[in-house]
Amino acid sequence: MPSVSEAGDLSARDVLARYPTLRDDHLRYLEKWGLVRPVGKSGAARAYGFADLAVIRQTASALAEGRPFRAVVRQLEAERSGQLALDFRHETTPARILTLTPRVSQPYARGDTAPANASKAETLFHEASSLDTGDEISRARAADLYRQSLVVDPYLVAALINLGNLHYADGRLPEALALYEQATNLAPDFFEAHYNLANVLHDAGRLADAAEAYTAALAADQTHADAHFYLAVTFEKLGESAEARPHWQAYRSLAPDGTWAELAREFTENT
Repeated sequence: MPSVSEAGDLSARDVLARYPTLRDDHLRYLEKWGLVRPVGKSGAARAYGFADLAVIRQTASALAEGRPFRAVVRQLEAERSGQLALDFRHETTPARILTLTPRVSQPYARGDTAPANASKAETLFHEASSLDTGDEISRARAADLYRQSLVVDPYLVAALINLGNLHYADGRLPEALALYEQATNLAPDFFEAHYNLANVLHDAGRLADAAEAYTAALAADQTHADAHFYLAVTFEKLGESAEARPHWQAYRSLAPDGTWAELAREFTENT
Protein backbone atom coordinates (compact mmCIF):
# COMPACT_ATOMS: atom_id res chain seq x y z
CA MET A 1 0.00 0.00 0.00
CA PRO A 2 1.51 3.38 -0.94
CA SER A 3 2.33 5.89 1.75
CA VAL A 4 0.04 8.87 2.32
CA SER A 5 2.53 11.20 0.64
CA GLU A 6 2.62 9.00 -2.45
CA ALA A 7 -1.14 8.59 -2.72
CA GLY A 8 -1.86 12.24 -3.46
CA ASP A 9 -5.43 11.98 -2.12
CA LEU A 10 -7.27 13.54 0.81
CA SER A 11 -5.70 12.82 4.17
CA ALA A 12 -7.89 12.06 7.18
CA ARG A 13 -7.05 15.53 8.49
CA ASP A 14 -8.26 17.09 5.23
CA VAL A 15 -11.47 15.08 5.38
CA LEU A 16 -12.19 16.13 8.96
CA ALA A 17 -11.49 19.77 8.13
CA ARG A 18 -13.82 19.64 5.13
CA TYR A 19 -16.61 17.80 6.99
CA PRO A 20 -16.64 19.07 10.60
CA THR A 21 -19.53 16.80 11.66
CA LEU A 22 -17.21 13.79 11.21
CA ARG A 23 -14.76 12.59 13.83
CA ASP A 24 -11.70 10.44 13.33
CA ASP A 25 -13.30 7.51 15.14
CA HIS A 26 -16.25 7.76 12.71
CA LEU A 27 -13.86 7.38 9.79
CA ARG A 28 -12.04 4.41 11.32
CA TYR A 29 -15.32 2.72 12.19
CA LEU A 30 -16.42 3.06 8.55
CA GLU A 31 -13.12 1.39 7.65
CA LYS A 32 -13.87 -1.52 9.98
CA TRP A 33 -17.18 -2.05 8.23
CA GLY A 34 -15.46 -1.99 4.85
CA LEU A 35 -17.50 1.04 3.81
CA VAL A 36 -14.37 3.10 3.08
CA ARG A 37 -10.88 1.80 2.36
CA PRO A 38 -7.84 4.07 2.74
CA VAL A 39 -5.64 4.24 -0.33
CA GLY A 40 -2.58 5.06 1.76
CA LYS A 41 -1.34 4.61 5.32
CA SER A 42 1.71 5.94 7.11
CA GLY A 43 1.70 5.24 10.82
CA ALA A 44 -1.49 6.75 12.23
CA ALA A 45 -2.05 8.88 9.11
CA ARG A 46 -4.43 7.72 6.40
CA ALA A 47 -5.46 8.99 2.97
CA TYR A 48 -8.72 8.44 1.09
CA GLY A 49 -9.32 8.28 -2.63
CA PHE A 50 -12.09 9.60 -4.84
CA ALA A 51 -14.09 6.37 -4.53
CA ASP A 52 -14.56 6.95 -0.78
CA LEU A 53 -15.60 10.60 -0.95
CA ALA A 54 -19.24 9.85 -1.77
CA VAL A 55 -19.64 7.71 1.35
CA ILE A 56 -17.76 10.25 3.46
CA ARG A 57 -19.90 13.13 2.19
CA GLN A 58 -23.12 11.13 2.68
CA THR A 59 -22.14 10.28 6.26
CA ALA A 60 -21.22 13.87 7.08
CA SER A 61 -24.46 15.22 5.61
CA ALA A 62 -26.57 12.75 7.58
CA LEU A 63 -24.78 13.64 10.82
CA ALA A 64 -25.28 17.35 10.07
CA GLU A 65 -29.02 16.65 9.85
CA GLY A 66 -28.89 15.21 13.36
CA ARG A 67 -29.23 11.56 12.41
CA PRO A 68 -27.59 9.06 14.81
CA PHE A 69 -24.36 7.60 13.50
CA ARG A 70 -25.76 4.12 14.11
CA ALA A 71 -28.63 4.79 11.71
CA VAL A 72 -26.24 6.23 9.14
CA VAL A 73 -24.10 3.08 9.19
CA ARG A 74 -27.21 0.95 8.80
CA GLN A 75 -28.28 2.92 5.73
CA LEU A 76 -24.85 2.72 4.14
CA GLU A 77 -24.69 -1.01 4.73
CA ALA A 78 -28.16 -1.50 3.24
CA GLU A 79 -27.04 0.27 0.09
CA ARG A 80 -24.25 -2.23 -0.41
CA SER A 81 -25.04 -5.62 -1.92
CA GLY A 82 -24.15 -8.76 0.03
CA GLN A 83 -22.37 -9.13 3.32
CA LEU A 84 -19.29 -7.02 3.96
CA ALA A 85 -16.46 -8.87 5.68
CA LEU A 86 -14.86 -7.04 8.59
CA ASP A 87 -11.10 -6.72 8.33
CA PHE A 88 -9.28 -6.02 11.58
CA ARG A 89 -5.81 -6.93 10.37
CA HIS A 90 -4.82 -3.29 9.88
CA GLU A 91 -5.44 -2.30 13.50
CA THR A 92 -5.95 -5.31 15.73
CA THR A 93 -2.88 -6.57 17.57
CA PRO A 94 -3.10 -10.25 18.49
CA ALA A 95 -2.85 -11.00 22.20
CA ARG A 96 0.64 -12.34 23.00
CA ILE A 97 1.91 -14.39 25.93
CA LEU A 98 5.21 -13.07 27.20
CA THR A 99 5.86 -15.29 30.20
CA LEU A 100 4.73 -18.75 31.20
CA THR A 101 2.58 -18.90 34.33
CA PRO A 102 0.57 -21.84 35.69
CA ARG A 103 -3.04 -21.93 34.49
CA VAL A 104 -5.93 -23.61 36.28
CA SER A 105 -6.67 -26.07 33.49
CA GLN A 106 -3.35 -27.05 32.00
CA PRO A 107 -3.65 -30.00 29.59
CA TYR A 108 -1.55 -32.05 32.00
CA ALA A 109 -4.36 -31.86 34.57
CA ARG A 110 -6.54 -33.98 32.28
CA GLY A 111 -4.36 -37.05 32.66
CA ASP A 112 -1.37 -36.20 30.47
CA THR A 113 2.05 -35.81 32.03
CA ALA A 114 4.54 -33.07 31.33
CA PRO A 115 7.58 -34.19 29.33
CA ALA A 116 10.73 -34.76 31.31
CA ASN A 117 12.48 -31.95 29.47
CA ALA A 118 9.62 -29.43 29.75
CA SER A 119 12.07 -26.82 31.00
CA LYS A 120 13.85 -26.98 27.64
CA ALA A 121 10.57 -26.17 25.89
CA GLU A 122 10.05 -23.22 28.21
CA THR A 123 13.58 -21.95 27.53
CA LEU A 124 12.95 -22.13 23.78
CA PHE A 125 9.63 -20.33 24.25
CA HIS A 126 11.17 -17.42 26.16
CA GLU A 127 13.94 -17.06 23.59
CA ALA A 128 11.34 -16.99 20.83
CA SER A 129 9.11 -14.44 22.60
CA SER A 130 12.06 -12.05 22.86
CA LEU A 131 12.42 -12.11 19.06
CA ASP A 132 8.91 -12.30 17.63
CA THR A 133 8.25 -8.55 17.39
CA GLY A 134 11.54 -7.79 15.67
CA ASP A 135 12.44 -7.60 12.00
CA GLU A 136 11.62 -10.26 9.42
CA ILE A 137 14.73 -12.31 10.20
CA SER A 138 14.05 -12.20 13.94
CA ARG A 139 10.42 -13.25 13.44
CA ALA A 140 11.50 -16.17 11.26
CA ARG A 141 13.92 -17.26 13.97
CA ALA A 142 11.19 -16.88 16.58
CA ALA A 143 8.81 -19.07 14.54
CA ASP A 144 11.47 -21.75 14.30
CA LEU A 145 12.07 -21.64 18.06
CA TYR A 146 8.34 -21.89 18.78
CA ARG A 147 8.18 -24.97 16.56
CA GLN A 148 11.16 -26.49 18.39
CA SER A 149 9.48 -25.88 21.74
CA LEU A 150 6.33 -27.64 20.49
CA VAL A 151 8.36 -30.66 19.37
CA VAL A 152 9.62 -30.94 22.94
CA ASP A 153 6.23 -30.16 24.53
CA PRO A 154 3.20 -30.42 22.18
CA TYR A 155 0.99 -29.08 24.99
CA LEU A 156 2.78 -25.74 25.32
CA VAL A 157 -0.31 -23.69 24.48
CA ALA A 158 1.48 -20.34 24.75
CA ALA A 159 3.81 -21.39 21.91
CA LEU A 160 0.83 -22.37 19.75
CA ILE A 161 -0.74 -18.96 20.32
CA ASN A 162 2.38 -16.90 19.65
CA LEU A 163 3.28 -18.96 16.58
CA GLY A 164 -0.26 -18.36 15.34
CA ASN A 165 0.30 -14.64 15.84
CA LEU A 166 3.34 -14.72 13.56
CA HIS A 167 1.33 -16.44 10.84
CA TYR A 168 -1.50 -13.93 11.33
CA ALA A 169 0.90 -10.99 10.96
CA ASP A 170 2.18 -12.50 7.71
CA GLY A 171 -1.35 -12.90 6.35
CA ARG A 172 -1.24 -16.71 6.55
CA LEU A 173 -4.73 -17.02 8.01
CA PRO A 174 -5.34 -20.77 7.52
CA GLU A 175 -2.16 -21.59 9.44
CA ALA A 176 -3.04 -19.11 12.21
CA LEU A 177 -6.58 -20.45 12.39
CA ALA A 178 -5.37 -24.05 12.81
CA LEU A 179 -2.98 -23.10 15.61
CA TYR A 180 -5.54 -21.02 17.51
CA GLU A 181 -8.13 -23.80 17.24
CA GLN A 182 -5.60 -26.32 18.54
CA ALA A 183 -4.83 -24.00 21.46
CA THR A 184 -8.51 -23.55 22.37
CA ASN A 185 -9.02 -27.32 22.27
CA LEU A 186 -6.08 -27.97 24.57
CA ALA A 187 -6.78 -25.20 27.10
CA PRO A 188 -10.27 -23.63 26.86
CA ASP A 189 -9.51 -21.04 29.56
CA PHE A 190 -6.84 -19.15 27.57
CA PHE A 191 -8.27 -15.72 26.68
CA GLU A 192 -5.56 -15.10 24.09
CA ALA A 193 -6.42 -18.19 22.05
CA HIS A 194 -10.14 -17.38 21.78
CA TYR A 195 -9.58 -13.66 21.13
CA ASN A 196 -7.04 -14.22 18.37
CA LEU A 197 -9.18 -16.97 16.86
CA ALA A 198 -12.11 -14.56 16.73
CA ASN A 199 -10.04 -11.99 14.83
CA VAL A 200 -9.05 -14.56 12.21
CA LEU A 201 -12.66 -15.69 11.84
CA HIS A 202 -13.61 -12.07 11.20
CA ASP A 203 -11.02 -11.83 8.46
CA ALA A 204 -12.48 -14.99 6.94
CA GLY A 205 -15.98 -13.50 7.00
CA ARG A 206 -17.27 -16.12 9.46
CA LEU A 207 -19.08 -13.63 11.67
CA ALA A 208 -21.29 -16.07 13.60
CA ASP A 209 -18.24 -18.17 14.49
CA ALA A 210 -16.34 -15.01 15.41
CA ALA A 211 -19.12 -13.96 17.80
CA GLU A 212 -18.90 -17.35 19.48
CA ALA A 213 -15.12 -17.03 19.82
CA TYR A 214 -15.31 -13.49 21.25
CA THR A 215 -17.92 -14.72 23.73
CA ALA A 216 -15.56 -17.52 24.80
CA ALA A 217 -12.73 -15.01 25.18
CA LEU A 218 -14.86 -12.84 27.45
CA ALA A 219 -15.81 -15.88 29.51
CA ALA A 220 -12.09 -16.13 30.28
CA ASP A 221 -11.58 -12.40 30.84
CA GLN A 222 -14.55 -10.04 31.22
CA THR A 223 -12.26 -7.02 31.68
CA HIS A 224 -10.85 -6.86 28.13
CA ALA A 225 -12.43 -3.74 26.65
CA ASP A 226 -11.50 -4.39 23.02
CA ALA A 227 -13.06 -7.85 23.11
CA HIS A 228 -16.35 -6.25 24.15
CA PHE A 229 -15.99 -3.70 21.36
CA TYR A 230 -15.33 -6.26 18.65
CA LEU A 231 -18.14 -8.49 19.88
CA ALA A 232 -20.50 -5.51 19.76
CA VAL A 233 -19.40 -4.79 16.18
CA THR A 234 -19.93 -8.44 15.28
CA PHE A 235 -23.45 -8.52 16.67
CA GLU A 236 -24.31 -5.27 14.89
CA LYS A 237 -23.02 -6.74 11.63
CA LEU A 238 -25.18 -9.81 12.19
CA GLY A 239 -28.21 -7.56 12.74
CA GLU A 240 -28.40 -8.47 16.43
CA SER A 241 -28.35 -5.00 18.00
CA ALA A 242 -29.99 -6.13 21.24
CA GLU A 243 -27.12 -8.54 21.85
CA ALA A 244 -24.59 -5.84 20.96
CA ARG A 245 -25.90 -3.25 23.42
CA PRO A 246 -24.47 -4.69 26.68
CA HIS A 247 -21.04 -4.96 25.05
CA TRP A 248 -21.13 -1.33 23.91
CA GLN A 249 -21.98 -0.48 27.51
CA ALA A 250 -19.20 -2.71 28.85
CA TYR A 251 -16.68 -0.99 26.59
CA ARG A 252 -17.79 2.42 27.87
CA SER A 253 -17.43 1.26 31.44
CA LEU A 254 -14.04 -0.40 30.98
CA ALA A 255 -12.51 2.23 28.67
CA PRO A 256 -14.27 5.57 29.31
CA ASP A 257 -11.44 7.40 27.53
CA GLY A 258 -10.76 4.66 24.98
CA THR A 259 -10.48 5.00 21.23
CA TRP A 260 -14.07 3.92 20.67
CA ALA A 261 -15.71 5.55 23.71
CA GLU A 262 -17.69 8.11 21.71
CA LEU A 263 -18.90 5.50 19.25
CA ALA A 264 -19.94 3.23 22.10
CA ARG A 265 -21.89 6.12 23.57
CA GLU A 266 -23.65 6.74 20.27
CA PHE A 267 -24.58 3.09 19.91
CA THR A 268 -25.99 2.87 23.43
CA GLU A 269 -27.75 6.23 23.65
CA ASN A 270 -29.20 6.50 20.14
CA THR A 271 -31.89 4.28 18.64
